[in-house]
Amino acid sequence: MKTKIGIPLKMYEELDSFKLYMNVVGLLTNLSEFPIYLIKNREAVNEMIIGMLTENYVACALKQNGLNPNYWQNEYDSKIDFILQTEKSSISPIEVKSSTHVKSRSLNNYIKEYHPNYAIRISERNFGFKNNIKSVPLYAVFGIGKIEREK
Repeated sequence: MKTKIGIPLKMYEELDSFKLYMNVVGLLTNLSEFPIYLIKNREAVNEMIIGMLTENYVACALKQNGLNPNYWQNEYDSKIDFILQTEKSSISPIEVKSSTHVKSRSLNNYIKEYHPNYAIRISERNFGFKNNIKSVPLYAVFGIGKIEREK
């Protein structure tokens, strides 16, 4: 967790505050004894569980692409799922949503406080770019690190 951030991100890490993710989402669902058939039946599942699995999926994809994702939280309880330092020495916040509902008070607070070049929102929505927020569908998360390094 980072309550204050800057470049390089590594210098702002708070080593006593962190998140843990499984390397494989399938292992997470298996170890938690989550009935896999419930993923398609969203009405029967607590949305927090689906959000947890989705965030773990994104963490795996970012790490697979050689990125070192961190997260951010301020003293007012705004939280950003991931923040990344790009090769151009800028920091991009990434907000993960497990549905098409994408409103995020936390992302708006982060943008107002830090004025990033752009933010990334991962959700079930299609690609887009509006209000300096790149929308990336969940199925395309595998390309995030590759795209960011090429720019």
